[in-house]
Amino acid sequence: MSRYTAEAEAKMKGITFPAWHGKHYVTLAELLVRLGSFGLDLTWRVELEEILDPRCAEMERRSADSGMDTLTLLSLTTPSLQLTDAEACGFAGDDLAVVLTEFDSSLWDVRAVDERVLSELRHHYPGATDL
Repeated sequence: MSRYTAEAEAKMKGITFPAWHGKHYVTLAELLVRLGSFGLDLTWRVELEEILDPRCAEMERRSADSGMDTLTLLSLTTPSLQLTDAEACGFAGDDLAVVLTEFDSSLWDVRAVDERVLSELRHHYPGATDL
């Protein structure tokens, strides 16, 4: 989906897990919080297949510029926002550090340069498998 991930993906490890855990939907906001201090200083660019909410349009608008900080993205992805097909790319300076890809409201793929990020997510989402 993203123009950012093609070459950087080779340097990253990843996991995939269901977006639904029982009746609980894992939102982008939840994943951003789970990134903890690793994600706090990243700059985000988001690509969306469908604009289902005015906040989605705002995410795309901010991504078209220089991106947005984590707290701005978090404010646009309040816990009630469910995405259909989306990709959020987090950059540390010019380097891609993490990619959060949501498929059809059913799966999340997470790729990161730091294995600790993936370990933390495996702990919270025991059904996660390696990509």
